[in-house]
Amino acid sequence: MIEVRNLAFSYRQQKILRDVSFVVSPGEVVSVVGANGAGKTTLLKVLATLQLPESGTVLVDGQDALARPLRYRRQLGYLPERIALYDDMTVREYLRYRAILKGEPLKRVRRRVSEAVEICQIGDIQRTPIASLSAGLKKRVAIADAMILRPRILLLDDFLAGLDHSMRETAGTILSNVVAFSSVIVTGHELDDFARWTTR
Repeated sequence: MIEVRNLAFSYRQQKILRDVSFVVSPGEVVSVVGANGAGKTTLLKVLATLQLPESGTVLVDGQDALARPLRYRRQLGYLPERIALYDDMTVREYLRYRAILKGEPLKRVRRRVSEAVEICQIGDIQRTPIASLSAGLKKRVAIADAMILRPRILLLDDFLAGLDHSMRETAGTILSNVVAFSSVIVTGHELDDFARWTTR
């Protein structure tokens, strides 16, 4: 379980987050919906320990995650708002490289890659160079990267951006699969879609 208590964050003396508190239980998907500039990306950056809050705490199973960020990050998957993939690799090469880079033992890498490929429904493109993929397929590869180590906490920023209707339906299926091992927080603008797929 991840519990956020009274987070606050300012940028250049402008208050971005004020007294943000919520809990996400195992197997739950919570969506944060709002206009551009509302603080959604900042919130996920703080939860991913890429920015430090002015005040407040993030607890994972009652332990202060921000006090031990390296340990916390090993339990975390993060899809940033702007994704950067290695275009010269195939999808499978990229996911294998990322699993190794994240510290997965070599004996488990193949299984992790296969699981991510299956969950994100990218088996038919796994030997395709990333450079030749559409923006929507690249987003699915990035989601596979974020969840490849079966993280306990999965943060997906602007999750549906750039996806057409068909791809959004696939994204909903992906969410329903990852809750088997993750507490999920997603951000975006698509209230109708999130209302169908998320717990809160």
